[in-house]
Amino acid sequence: MQSTQPLLQAYNLSGIQLKNRVIMAPMTRSRADNEGNTPTDIHVKYYTQRAGAGLIISEGSQVSKEAVGYINTPGIYSKEQVEGWKKVTAAVHDEGGKIFIQLWHVGRMSHPDFHNGDKPLAPSAVNPDAKAFTTEGFKETVEPRAMTLEDIKRTQDDFVKAAKNAKEAGFDGVEIHSSNGYLFHQFFNTKSNLREDEYGGSVENRTRFFFETLNKIKEVWDENRIGVRLNPSLNGVFGINATPETIPTFDYIIKRLNNHNLSYLHLSEPFTDVSDIDYLETEIAKRYRPLYNGTLMINANFDQEKGNKVIEDGDADLVAYGKLFISNPDLPQRFALNAPLAKWDEKTFYVPGEKGYTDYPTYKEQMAATES
Repeated sequence: MQSTQPLLQAYNLSGIQLKNRVIMAPMTRSRADNEGNTPTDIHVKYYTQRAGAGLIISEGSQVSKEAVGYINTPGIYSKEQVEGWKKVTAAVHDEGGKIFIQLWHVGRMSHPDFHNGDKPLAPSAVNPDAKAFTTEGFKETVEPRAMTLEDIKRTQDDFVKAAKNAKEAGFDGVEIHSSNGYLFHQFFNTKSNLREDEYGGSVENRTRFFFETLNKIKEVWDENRIGVRLNPSLNGVFGINATPETIPTFDYIIKRLNNHNLSYLHLSEPFTDVSDIDYLETEIAKRYRPLYNGTLMINANFDQEKGNKVIEDGDADLVAYGKLFISNPDLPQRFALNAPLAKWDEKTFYVPGEKGYTDYPTYKEQMAATES
């Protein structure tokens, strides 16, 4: 019998037929081969186990060596990485799943340890005063190097090459990571972007790098195979401190994205309590649903009930789940059965190996083990 839950209804994503609206959010899991930042067979198993999602969005994948900021995270800039991802996409497709790759550049959230002692790139030389996770553990971030116009063009070319590689690797589309304090977000923010050229100052200038890059990626992928992720009310984490200009900046970006026939816009509800900051928005889906005409995906702290409600209320079309997909590889099936959900183990989020990665059982497997 067909489920009446909004989360479990099929959805036509610009011609990609999703079997449900339960999306697997992009999540850094730090299981790649650290020598070449290459996906391995363990990634194949992990993503295939979760192919019941309406859509999988891969973990953030670096577009270049300059983009790296965490250990054991995969890239999409080398031949070996493309070959590794090919195995993942083929396996997911064999299970009837769909998968986009998230294109990632961390900017100033990196550390010289990843760049042979060179400073990481950023819009301006402003230390995020955060911590980078290196092979020697957590280290304080440094003052980054302000990008030259040549750096900006080269980085845009890196995104284009990564987008081409993603197509070769068999992905169904790409998501541009413009969120969570990483490079594009750093350009949006007036505390991290102090530039006085055409990439700083006005909202048009601070968003120029992003829109130019989007337009370049459109030369590789049809627009309806490109997603964009934004986090409008991020504050106090990932090196980003919001200002009174923050929400107007995101209003501008999101309204302007109506000029693009994107696959989807992926927004995050606030990661922290911002209710006492009068210039930030506490309900992101409710604010931006009326402003955005395309498919809206919402993320952050949703459970089954809240996910069904946000779709039923018309505030979002798709709901992206992160931690629940870590410990419940069969999350849509559990929602269909109204089955109990397994808890995740935070201690295993970013450590090597299968523990806490591919060893979470499905509900069916749990029940079989209980009965035996």
